[in-house]
Amino acid sequence: MRELAREEVMKTACAWRAAAATDAGLERNTNEDRVLVDESLGAFLVVDGLGGHAAGELAAETAVQAISESISGGSGGAEHRVRTAITEANNRIYRLAQSNSEWRGMACVLTLALAEEDRVTVGHVGDSRLYLAWNGTLRKLTSDHSLVGEKEEQGELDERDAMRHPRRHEIFRDVGSQLHEPDDPDFIETRTLLFRPEAALLLCSDGLSDALTTNEINSIVERYEGDPELTAQQLVEAANIAGGRDNVSVVFVAGSEFIGSESVALAGSRPRHATTRMRSEHGRWRSVLTRISWLLVGLIIGILALALIDTLGNRDFFQRKQTPTVPGPKRIIADDSDGLGIRAALAKARPGDTVEVPPGQYLGPLQLKEGVDVISSVPGMAVIRSDPAATTDAGIGAIATAAHPGKLQGFVISGDETHPLRIGIDITGSSVEIADTEVSGAIEAGVRIGGNSSPLLLANYIHGNTGPGVLIRDASSPRLVGNRITDNGTVRGALHAGIEEPPDAHPVLKNNEISHNGLPNAGDSAPK
Repeated sequence: MRELAREEVMKTACAWRAAAATDAGLERNTNEDRVLVDESLGAFLVVDGLGGHAAGELAAETAVQAISESISGGSGGAEHRVRTAITEANNRIYRLAQSNSEWRGMACVLTLALAEEDRVTVGHVGDSRLYLAWNGTLRKLTSDHSLVGEKEEQGELDERDAMRHPRRHEIFRDVGSQLHEPDDPDFIETRTLLFRPEAALLLCSDGLSDALTTNEINSIVERYEGDPELTAQQLVEAANIAGGRDNVSVVFVAGSEFIGSESVALAGSRPRHATTRMRSEHGRWRSVLTRISWLLVGLIIGILALALIDTLGNRDFFQRKQTPTVPGPKRIIADDSDGLGIRAALAKARPGDTVEVPPGQYLGPLQLKEGVDVISSVPGMAVIRSDPAATTDAGIGAIATAAHPGKLQGFVISGDETHPLRIGIDITGSSVEIADTEVSGAIEAGVRIGGNSSPLLLANYIHGNTGPGVLIRDASSPRLVGNRITDNGTVRGALHAGIEEPPDAHPVLKNNEISHNGLPNAGDSAPK
């Protein structure tokens, strides 16, 4: 059931008008989102509950109540009040979860905006978002605390690829899974911005940003003509039209002078303004164009003179040898009709090239090459299996030997009875990057790292391997960031940890989930 709220906020140095809309979507029975628009506090909040059966709805409701109470009774500067309120919500959710086994693991993500006069202070945790609409453009001001979000912000994924990525909902910050203090690092992202009267703010859950692109959202915002409730409702309806796969919530806050660039009122005024501007600037542009024309004439004469001097000074002008052209990086498409298509494409690749792999089933072992990126065009849809006929490196999905650098991204490497897998990825003396790849069913190890390697393992899902998820050997120093390493080494009588390493190894671990493996690692945890 859709819930709508609308508030006109008290007069300040920068008055605003705000409204909220929230809906369960078309595929969910319950709505675990919550919104808050509080006129007296100047507080605007979107909360997305996490946990499903673990009471994500209760977590979101608790967050709204705790933040409202904390902001209204708090003191000090805006950032201090925002941090304190979110921390109060976090710790209240955590303690509530400990009191009932059915609530264990419940949490939420949220974005809070606290407006005071012409300033807005934002507190943010997770993958809900805050956008700023100003001067016809919509700009995201918060960072998604997820691995897919980071890759999008770094330009490694475009917006549409990130929206349909199978791991887009995995986050490494939340509100409620563990106790926090207000100034804990890697917890609350804050920022303060000037809120111009001709600008607008949009807070939303990922039910909107996973359904509509930034341009699609902006096209609705820019039709705003003074009714924030209508804009909020249009955004929710557009998300449902696009599929409605998730709960969707928005809070729209418009400055007193904000009007959409595509609004009917503004469109009606454009011809008059355009005519006035054309008349006033016609003479100035004619003068500028005249000067540019004379500049171009002088430039052409100079180029012709230099060419004549060069020709006269070099009588063997037409006999000179041309410098060979060095080919630039290439994009090589693997043949998806050939099980050995990736291997054939790699054989043609040179440093700097990219091998793009369409969805399909392929045979390893892939010999990763120095400076060559191997990318699945659709993450999770290109599957690598061991080659039963292989006589060299049998039972291995991918191999990196002395590869500096190189990348393997977006694949599934899996073993079964027909394609037995000893090692998913074997890295020796290399600094390759393995990203967004799922490895399962390996007997000896999901990923084996040796020979003083220093690879980066980023956002991989390593699970269900008979041996350890990651086996580190020698004095290797891999970096493991944001990986999910679960349910490895669970065979009775042959238990293994999620990560196994010798004393002289120096791995760097950050934001990994290492849990439910046969033997515990120090610091085994739920996602952070």
